[in-house]
Amino acid sequence: MADFTFRISPNIMLGSYTTSRLGEFALQYGKRFMLVLDPILKEVKSHEKVTQSLTDRGIEFFVFEELNEGATTKTIQQALGLARQSHIQGIIGVGGGRAINVARTLAAIYNETDEVYAFVEGKTISAQPLPLICLPTTTRDPFVFTDTIPVTDSRAAQIKLIKAQNGLCKMVIFDPNMTATLTTNQTESMTIESLCLSTEAYLSQKSNFFSDMIAEKAVEILGYATEANRSLTITTPTEELLSEGGCMASLASATSSIGVASLLALCINARFKTSRSLVTSILFPHIIEDCAKFKSERMAKLTKLLNIAPENGTPEECATALVDNIRQRLAKANLPARLKDLNISIEQLALAAEDAGKLDYINSLPRSMTSDDLFSLIKLAY
Repeated sequence: MADFTFRISPNIMLGSYTTSRLGEFALQYGKRFMLVLDPILKEVKSHEKVTQSLTDRGIEFFVFEELNEGATTKTIQQALGLARQSHIQGIIGVGGGRAINVARTLAAIYNETDEVYAFVEGKTISAQPLPLICLPTTTRDPFVFTDTIPVTDSRAAQIKLIKAQNGLCKMVIFDPNMTATLTTNQTESMTIESLCLSTEAYLSQKSNFFSDMIAEKAVEILGYATEANRSLTITTPTEELLSEGGCMASLASATSSIGVASLLALCINARFKTSRSLVTSILFPHIIEDCAKFKSERMAKLTKLLNIAPENGTPEECATALVDNIRQRLAKANLPARLKDLNISIEQLALAAEDAGKLDYINSLPRSMTSDDLFSLIKLAY
């Protein structure tokens, strides 16, 4: 077993209307903040819950929402200049992965003298970070509990991993009410992605007794959330179960590792701006089929936790049941089932496979793999 080290970094607050307490938490770290806000939240007026909580506590803040390009070095450099000019005391990130990763990078390098490009090229961050509070609005974030920040290098449209300080994030808030911005299809793809994150953590070479426990519970909760005929004893609203399952999937991923689907989705998103959750959902069944060849018992256990395993089914039958379940859900939600449906050529995807093979996560996959192996899986899903 790999050595197990567990550091409790951010406090976690999960529950309905926890956004209303954001200002209370922020006051612990200062009164001048930069709010990195996903612009979609303004369109649906959800941002008012965030800004009202800060205003009611007398907190000064300005909003940065120029996130159309995602968490790129160009965007971060622009935001960093504004942050330093404003002499802020902390950062608040609210939204999906692009908002959270921009906020995390800003907090990590604010007190450094170098610009962001030095750190995507491997320079070590040594300065103290600014206090950071994150409020993910997409039920899951595989990196928010880690010291790794995925950033797209604008010069080459390639994903780079910045190594941040331990304890970068002070608090992570999960509020089920803030997921109201998601469409039904987005919710379904992100739920499948949360299942995939849990599965990847469970099958990773970096898995341990703690990540296994969290991953199993995440799968169980997500199973309750997606079960059509839930027992009347499970009265927790679906949106709360999805937030709980997504939070635990993120924790499992942080204490173990992401896997093939998440790694490739990260690289494809960086190059082609394609939804990470969609790519993960398409790849997930192929990952199950691949892992069932050498980790069949583990796959069977997850299938049983989801309550979709055939009675007295063999490990192979359980894996098949899980694959069928995911594909049926994709079809029911009218989500694409093949990578070619995303209007990306196989030649373009070859570039993403090469990018993925250069990242450290390649060493944590369930089995030893190269860029060629990753491209083989892409071809199966294409």
